[in-house]
Amino acid sequence: MSDLSDLPPGRPWWHAASHPAPALLVALALWGWAVTHTDVSGLDDFGLVTAVHPAFWAGLALLTVGFWVTLRGPSRHPAWAPAYVVGLLVMERATQAVLYPTPLYAWAWKHDAVIDHLLTAGRLENADAIGDMAVYDQWPGFFAAQAALVRLLGVDSAAQFMAWWPLVSSLMLLLPLLLLYRTFTEDRRLIWTGVWLFCVANWVGQDYFSPQSVAFALHLGVLAVVLRRYGRPGQSAAQQRRAVWTVLLTLLVVALVISHQLTPGMLIVSLAALFLTRRYRDKVPLVTTVVIFLAWCLTAALPFLSAALPDMIRSIGDIGGNVSTGYGATPTGTGAVTTSWVARLLSASVLLLAVAGVLRQPVLRHRAMPLLLLAAAPLPMLGASSYGSEMIFRVLMFMLPGAAFFAAAALLPQVRTLTAMEKTSRTEPRRYVWLPLLALLAGTLAFVPSYSGKDRISYFPPDEVDLVRQVIDRAPDDSLVVAADRNYPLAFADYWRVDHYWFLDDDRDHVDTIVRAPAATLARDMSAVESPGRAYLLFSRGQFADSEMNGLLTKGQLDRIRQSVDASPLFERVAGNDAGVAYVLKETGR
Repeated sequence: MSDLSDLPPGRPWWHAASHPAPALLVALALWGWAVTHTDVSGLDDFGLVTAVHPAFWAGLALLTVGFWVTLRGPSRHPAWAPAYVVGLLVMERATQAVLYPTPLYAWAWKHDAVIDHLLTAGRLENADAIGDMAVYDQWPGFFAAQAALVRLLGVDSAAQFMAWWPLVSSLMLLLPLLLLYRTFTEDRRLIWTGVWLFCVANWVGQDYFSPQSVAFALHLGVLAVVLRRYGRPGQSAAQQRRAVWTVLLTLLVVALVISHQLTPGMLIVSLAALFLTRRYRDKVPLVTTVVIFLAWCLTAALPFLSAALPDMIRSIGDIGGNVSTGYGATPTGTGAVTTSWVARLLSASVLLLAVAGVLRQPVLRHRAMPLLLLAAAPLPMLGASSYGSEMIFRVLMFMLPGAAFFAAAALLPQVRTLTAMEKTSRTEPRRYVWLPLLALLAGTLAFVPSYSGKDRISYFPPDEVDLVRQVIDRAPDDSLVVAADRNYPLAFADYWRVDHYWFLDDDRDHVDTIVRAPAATLARDMSAVESPGRAYLLFSRGQFADSEMNGLLTKGQLDRIRQSVDASPLFERVAGNDAGVAYVLKETGR
């Protein structure tokens, strides 16, 4: 028997697991220091990029380096990779919730208004009662669930928790994303690098308090079930288990269909792409999704679809028009242009890396072909509709799970699939260590301007919220609130009793008329309001920021409109603070 006394003592598992801890903890400490030493009261056209304390950037860089070094260490405990990813999501998605005293995004405030309507009315209503806003009552899944959550938590409105929704919705994506990736590989480096790239490339802003955020998670959940449970025809026992999975799949699809208009269409396209492969020829997922989608479209959603169908038909095939942002959405100014280009370069880089990954990893290209199809499947949607000039962003988002997986493969020298168990070389060339790290670091840092570079538009200080609330609380039923555009908090507040109108939504000729003769033109536009309703005109910081940075009107033009109204005898000032001013049209102005 050999003498083992001279061998070094064994180390417990926690010893090997503890090495990644310092980088993670120091990175989070730097983040905590940064958010407590950042002033967001004077945001410029670069948004959070120039406002955040430099410690934030140091923490983000350290987190990325720590993640990459930890992931390459063969003895690291598997819990460290998800810990770093959660740390990334906290730094990416929780920073704004901590820094800003009010929730971001006018659309989030709009969704809060829809929930408030459900809580107030206690039922769904059609266009005869609430006009164009009835579309939300025809896809009520998300709003009904949030209304129930408001009641359950005992809060006044969803505005009290919706600032944290980007973090919550991003965490929701982790499980289905991991299930998707683990279907094709057990290489933890590939899985977690793909997850990391997905997180830093998902800058398009659909994680905010919205039906799309939940619908995207449901979309990935359905795909994960299909890829993992419908791949091969099985025996009777397998068929019985598949029946259970079909019940779960049906529940996911129903929740998805009643919550969002676009995502079910994307899911059908994705399932059809999978059906083209020999491995996923089971008709149940595709048929189930199509039947449920059509059933909802031909019943609850029929009023909206009937009205929108002519425009939808006209947009089919118009790819140029569908991807064009059009008037009012052209970045203007150094900050807006720079951050827009950083976002584009970030997306382009991930897509190019995905192409490189497909070419460099032939084994992965063969085994993970379904993910490649899922990455390409959303592209035909560019020819289907403009979706309010947002289709290109939605297509990018739906491409991202598959694209991030293959982009991660491009950063690794060799990967393993479930059936191809090649071992990774322990003597990797230096370029496979530093070049991928630099690429990962560049993408991680680029996320910040891509995601938060327009916070001057998205952030509404408390004074602006108070100003709008004063106007809404003052307005009698059947009143009208007019503003330059809808980029302000509570822009849809009380929409079931107060009308809202944004003159920059009009055609350019009418906007030019307002610029030439502001007070007289606006007074004429607002004069149709009947007593006891009143007509209010609101100017606020968010409207000015959006108009300037998106090329609607210049600051000089907006100031001229406000000064003309302020000097006009047709209007009376009723509220104002550092964030804006509100007027009411006098009775003599009607």
